[in-house]
Amino acid sequence: MRPYATGMTWGEGPRWHDGALWLSDTQGRRLWTDADGTWTATPLESVSNGLWFLPDGRLVGAMMDERRIGVWSGGRWETYADLAPLGVGPLGDLVGDAAGNLYVDDVAFAAARGESPRPGRVVLVRADGTATVAAEDVEFPNGLAFLDGGATLVVAETSRQRLTAFRVAADGTLRDRRVYADVAALVGPEARPDGIWPAEEGVWVATTTGRVVARLREGELAESVDVSPGYPIACCADGRGRLLVTVAHTEGAPLLDALARRAVSTTAVLVPTTPHR
Repeated sequence: MRPYATGMTWGEGPRWHDGALWLSDTQGRRLWTDADGTWTATPLESVSNGLWFLPDGRLVGAMMDERRIGVWSGGRWETYADLAPLGVGPLGDLVGDAAGNLYVDDVAFAAARGESPRPGRVVLVRADGTATVAAEDVEFPNGLAFLDGGATLVVAETSRQRLTAFRVAADGTLRDRRVYADVAALVGPEARPDGIWPAEEGVWVATTTGRVVARLREGELAESVDVSPGYPIACCADGRGRLLVTVAHTEGAPLLDALARRAVSTTAVLVPTTPHR
């Protein structure tokens, strides 16, 4: 692994675009990028979580606590889609398709504020800005990734420690739910999937307390990369055979304790990957 960038508190939603990296620092309330050639952060009033680039090149983000999708203006997040009418809770990861449709996690409850757990949802935001619920009863939805040319959407269910696959219907809603991979059984009992990314074969999964980044094919473990003593949060590919992983460091403290004390730092690292044919 090779270090790429430092300075973040908790790095979520990493995305490559035009040779530059973008990511949300949800705990540090900043948006980071090296689009201008230098790794820099913009302080945020509206904190973004998941990020995605629309087909026209605009950056959109899931506003974690504001029930909306934002579009980046260069200094702040303007409103792209209002999700308040759907009664969403905190928003998580974000992914889009070639037609400009977006899928975002409705996590449903804020654990940090002591709210009781309840099932979440996946929300579809169509290219015209209208929104609807695409799937119900998803336990702590997290990472999202398209497979099979967009015909399948895989969702990381962190609480259930598994990846769940859906068929994307013609109207964009999600059908035919199935278990894609039992992460706890395949990687280990401490593995909880957070960010995910489509691989050439399967899905890359950042397993946080599992301390590895694993490539899972449906129902099987293909390979894993140990990032101990760190906790892998999220990942994305750069299109040049490298996987970028955001890794949290707690200086030996348990992850939840370190988060509560705001004693976490994140490093972005590059992991070379091998084509699988």
